[in-house]
Amino acid sequence: MEASLHAEQTRKDLARTVTSLFDKWGLEGEQQAQLLGMPGNGPEACAEYRAGQQALPDEPETLDRVGYLLGIHAGLRLLFPEDEAIRFGWVKMRNQSLDGRTPLDVMLSEGLVGVARVARLVDFQGGR
Repeated sequence: MEASLHAEQTRKDLARTVTSLFDKWGLEGEQQAQLLGMPGNGPEACAEYRAGQQALPDEPETLDRVGYLLGIHAGLRLLFPEDEAIRFGWVKMRNQSLDGRTPLDVMLSEGLVGVARVARLVDFQGGR
């Protein structure tokens, strides 16, 4: 039986997973909140997500963002299976395909469109 993205426990699990990824990417609380489309919530909300105390909002945009972010991570795992430093540092590395900007900068400055753009870039680089 497949878990529904609308189920509270599923959204709590996704919250823990994505905040763990943010930690591995070395992101600050406000950056994490901004990537989730919740600027202003800062570290407090992300701390609750990380601890499994709160589920992500049952909002299409939030769930889309998390899907893209986890997709980026999955793609990077395929691209750099042996190199954890590149896999987790990639979002902060300047990228020629992004006009010399970092993927993180694109995602933060362009919102959902930027997150989707970076996810497409990873898919393209992986040949998917």
